[in-house]
Amino acid sequence: MEALLSALFSSREHERYTLDCMAYFMFFMAACSFVTFLFEDVPYGRYTTGKYGFPVNARFAWFVQELPAFLLPVGLIFWASSSKTSVLENQLLIAMYMCHYTQRALIYPFLIRGGKPTPFGSFALAFVFCSYNGYMQIRYLSHYAEYPAHWATHPCFIIGSFLWLVGWLVNVHSDHILRNLRKPGETGYKIPRGGVFEYVSGANFLGEITEWTGFAVAGHSIHSAAFAIFTTAVIANRAVAHHKWYLSKFEDYPKNRKALIPFLF
Repeated sequence: MEALLSALFSSREHERYTLDCMAYFMFFMAACSFVTFLFEDVPYGRYTTGKYGFPVNARFAWFVQELPAFLLPVGLIFWASSSKTSVLENQLLIAMYMCHYTQRALIYPFLIRGGKPTPFGSFALAFVFCSYNGYMQIRYLSHYAEYPAHWATHPCFIIGSFLWLVGWLVNVHSDHILRNLRKPGETGYKIPRGGVFEYVSGANFLGEITEWTGFAVAGHSIHSAAFAIFTTAVIANRAVAHHKWYLSKFEDYPKNRKALIPFLF
């Protein structure tokens, strides 16, 4: 891994500049994605269409597309120089990231019950994003990120870490509710109930947005901020689309339930 990085970058400054450019490009892609998804739903799940390529089994797609977000960081931590991994703040931020993607890549796909196939185009883009973001986040945290003394006790780090934990728990619990909506042998869609779904249609999306917003607040970098903003730009649209779909599909759908932000939106 270190030999590959040395071949790609002429110096530390070159790689750090590249990481910063990657973050700024992710901001740009967040803006593009937000505008695009105002006119078209993210094409997977219930919004799957044939125009984005042949269908890929949902369990296989989730496992393979998320795997680079786990494997690349492992390689960067254990098989490349990682001068910052002995620093507490860096360790905690890396742990937040790895906790999410351990669950998302190695556990979540094997809990999926059925699930509509993912178009190859969506699958390929997700694979590229997970590779891109996995390298950007963990290379920065393991090799370049420097924090003031006692940053772990700073209000930003404490609040951010708390938000991350709450978001992660909401995300995992909401996924559990969705998986168990149907009893064995049942088909079709049902109204999700319980947990944060009592307040918003996109409880799982709210959890993930909160999670990465907290990560960005604690991480205090353009790299973590770009990730949080990109995540919000993509999945906030999906939460709104789900909310509209539920309202049109179910006459008894709770009228006081919002799309993404409890009591507001």
